[in-house]
Amino acid sequence: MTAHTVRIDARTELYVESTGDGNPHPLLLLGGATWSKDWWDDELCATFVAAGYRVVRFDQRDTGESTAYPTGEPTYTGADLVTDAVAVLDELGIRRAHVAGLSAGGGIAQELAARFHDRVASLTLISTSPVDPAIDGLPGAEPRITRLFTEAAAEPDWSDPAAVVDHIVEGERPYAGPGNFDEDRVRAIAARVVGRTRNLPSAMTNHFVLAARDEPPTSLADLAGIPALVVHGTADPMFPLEHGRALADAIPGARILELVDVGHQLPPPHTWERLVAAMTTLR
Repeated sequence: MTAHTVRIDARTELYVESTGDGNPHPLLLLGGATWSKDWWDDELCATFVAAGYRVVRFDQRDTGESTAYPTGEPTYTGADLVTDAVAVLDELGIRRAHVAGLSAGGGIAQELAARFHDRVASLTLISTSPVDPAIDGLPGAEPRITRLFTEAAAEPDWSDPAAVVDHIVEGERPYAGPGNFDEDRVRAIAARVVGRTRNLPSAMTNHFVLAARDEPPTSLADLAGIPALVVHGTADPMFPLEHGRALADAIPGARILELVDVGHQLPPPHTWERLVAAMTTLR
């Protein structure tokens, strides 16, 4: 494993890790909102390395050891998160990479493939939704998930690491599919997140309050020529399965892998063999 610091500008640095550096297939992992690199499970990353990937994961802005901004006042946009991914590839000397994105990271991955087509060797989109504004009419989140965004929740004592870990664990629980919430695994990751994060309130807040920046609308038809796999759980309470199916229908040539009883989450370990096998067919 090698660690890198990517300087984006005078204000911003990103912490990046690369494993399997001698492998021939670079794989850039783009996490969901609030995700540092830690949420890409170490064992899953080792599985990718064993399959021949050079795995690149990094702390997005406001997460982990990357630059933190004042809580509630990020001065970057979602478009910056797309160009951050390009900067990471540039720093590592990677011309083209296989790209996997989960949830909000799947949105970043779609934008990356549309705007920087020649940098993306293949695309794996996990638990996410189409960014193409022409695709509408998809079902919304389940009411229990909607309430999490509309009802004020008590914040933890940010100075108490154990309380913050508990808060993160309970925040992840509602999104998992039935029988697929591994509390011990989530708690271990949450403890690493708390131990590494520069500003926990910012990490848990700022990705949800990013200002929009005018960009041309993304058409998923523009992803033609990029091998694509959509991975979606049948029990996703945030983006119901129809989102994944619409995404697979909209990207020319895309295939879909439906995971029974998996929710809005990183696919659990019992699915990894199928996931990695499906991804390697894109190479």
